[in-house]
Amino acid sequence: MNNALAQGSAPAPRLDSLNGKTIALLDISKPGGSIFLDRIEHLLKVRYAVAKVIRDQKPTYTKPAPAVVLERLRTADAIIEGLAD
Repeated sequence: MNNALAQGSAPAPRLDSLNGKTIALLDISKPGGSIFLDRIEHLLKVRYAVAKVIRDQKPTYTKPAPAVVLERLRTADAIIEGLAD
């Protein structure tokens, strides 16, 4: 178990609004994930006035995202990880 979770760390604060925010979408490389995230990106822009969407992908769903991928997502206001099958 992650040591931070074992110590009862608090979840990240919720955003008041998505309007004007930068949202990162992380594809974990499962089949259909990019299709799902394409739809999420569209909805974020059209319904929630998101200013920018950052897209990135893990090399494989069987391992954690490499540090370089996590670093590219760090500038986002929020991250959505997409799962599909």
